[in-house]
Amino acid sequence: MSDAYPEHVQPEAEAPARQALIVTILRAMFRFAVERSAARVNLVGLVFAAVFAVIAGRLVLTAALPEEPSSSAQRVAAAAATAIRPDIIDRNGEILATDIRTVSLFAEPRNIYDKDEAVELLTAVLPQLNARELREKLSTKKGFVWVKRELTPKQQAEIHRLGIPGIGFLPDHKRVYPNGVAAAHVLGFANLDNVGIAGMEKYIDKTGLKDLNNLGFIEKSADLAPVQLSIDLRAQHAVRDELAWGMGHYRAKAAAAMILDVNTGEVIALASLPDFDPNEPADALNPDRINRMNVGVYEMGSTFKAMTLAMALESGKFTVNSTFDTRGGVLHWGRQKIHEYHGTNRVITLPEVFTHSSNIGSAKMALGVGVPGHKAFLRKMGLLDRMRTELPESAEPIIPPRWTEINTITIAFGHGLAVAPIQAAAAVGAITNGGFLITPTFLKRDEAAAREKATQVLTPQTSEAMRFIMRLNATEGSAKKAAIPYYFVGGKTGTAEKVIGGRYVKNRLFTTFMAAAPMDKPKYLFVTIMDEPQAVASESGGYATAAWNSGVVTGRIIARVAPILGLPPQFEPPAKPFPLMVKLGAYHANEVGGR
Repeated sequence: MSDAYPEHVQPEAEAPARQALIVTILRAMFRFAVERSAARVNLVGLVFAAVFAVIAGRLVLTAALPEEPSSSAQRVAAAAATAIRPDIIDRNGEILATDIRTVSLFAEPRNIYDKDEAVELLTAVLPQLNARELREKLSTKKGFVWVKRELTPKQQAEIHRLGIPGIGFLPDHKRVYPNGVAAAHVLGFANLDNVGIAGMEKYIDKTGLKDLNNLGFIEKSADLAPVQLSIDLRAQHAVRDELAWGMGHYRAKAAAAMILDVNTGEVIALASLPDFDPNEPADALNPDRINRMNVGVYEMGSTFKAMTLAMALESGKFTVNSTFDTRGGVLHWGRQKIHEYHGTNRVITLPEVFTHSSNIGSAKMALGVGVPGHKAFLRKMGLLDRMRTELPESAEPIIPPRWTEINTITIAFGHGLAVAPIQAAAAVGAITNGGFLITPTFLKRDEAAAREKATQVLTPQTSEAMRFIMRLNATEGSAKKAAIPYYFVGGKTGTAEKVIGGRYVKNRLFTTFMAAAPMDKPKYLFVTIMDEPQAVASESGGYATAAWNSGVVTGRIIARVAPILGLPPQFEPPAKPFPLMVKLGAYHANEVGGR
């Protein structure tokens, strides 16, 4: 019998060893489990630490930066955000209007828990806010409301330190006009949303800018090319300065002046007083601050005689050598009597009708052409319809409802038809530039572009004759006050009695002066109007007519801006400035070239 044991049978002596092995294995397993648990705990700890780090970082950022609007508020804010506008520059590249970056204050009423506290804190920093209105805003259920637009950096910092929940800031744009009142009536202004309300600002929006902004196609001002105007900022300052002097010196209620390039139709300068600062657009709402050149309509007085003479010459029924009998000083027409202001009481030539400002001579010319011909001529000159320029503001002429011969008589010397001064300026520009009627523009353009849209309304011969007559008026007639030496000026005065309560009032005058230079080859037309100027006895002997106020101001403007605009002085009279007039043997044709 063998001593060996079967394999599955172990002697009792090996039991302790087996138990020790089991214990060792169990200890190893326990140690492994413990080590794995520690790793898991460490991993979980790291995850929690990272989460808390993110939360802490977010809290720090929230405390350090302005509160961002919620997504719904952000959408509302995007819709309410200000539009981006292009710069407006003058003809030489000087900035007239531009955008600057700013911030605006908004609120999310649903996230403001203590409305009264928020109102109290905000009005302490922004005392201009109305507390009652602000409380109403914050009590709405809207997700977004504006609190204050265009904050200063100091205001923004003070509000940020208050830490009011539901209050935040958004980037914004503000329209600024660095030259203040300069060209205010041309520029107009934009509102808080940067939308053009008047002037060229409104015109820019009408060209499609507003639609592009609303559709989100414009993201920054760099996307927009500047809008270049015809205005010369240097001349603009000079014109307004001289106009302000004249308004004060002659104690006028209002005044306006402009410079027009007769060959391009560009408005080089335009001022209307009283004016306003576009940076404070509320002042523009005052009805006394209208643009009198575009919006006002006035009887232009004797400056209209330029139209009458041009019509007479263009009709072929009269020449520069035609004569008119003004003896007696009165023209009877039915029950009406037409008087001369300073009658000559003799037979006068056609140029003398202009230089002596004869009402009778002008009436006889108009009657010679006839009512239909008179109306047709004035319509052709753009004086019977509303003139449209880039400026949205314009006025309809006031035309007689029933145009009879007496209307033709009075309109011939500037009464009975009221037009915007810029319309009359365009017509006189056509008289001087060779006969081309060019609609004025406030955008820069060259002569070739202007002629493409121009209409020839007079023959060159008529234009030359009128330049000769206007120059003669500066050497011998009522335009002497603007006859600045060496600049070969020509022009015409106009004095009209104002209609008040349906009647003409003799001591309430509206005066006009139009002058062009140089008359041998006109470049610029200068226009000045004054509303109820008063006489300066030491200068005029008690007269308040145009020569003694608007004429003086026009002369000062010409003397000041001619060098700015590049008009060289002519130290010698132009050689044969009016060849056709010399050929016709016109009155004093060989003398009007003098200084």
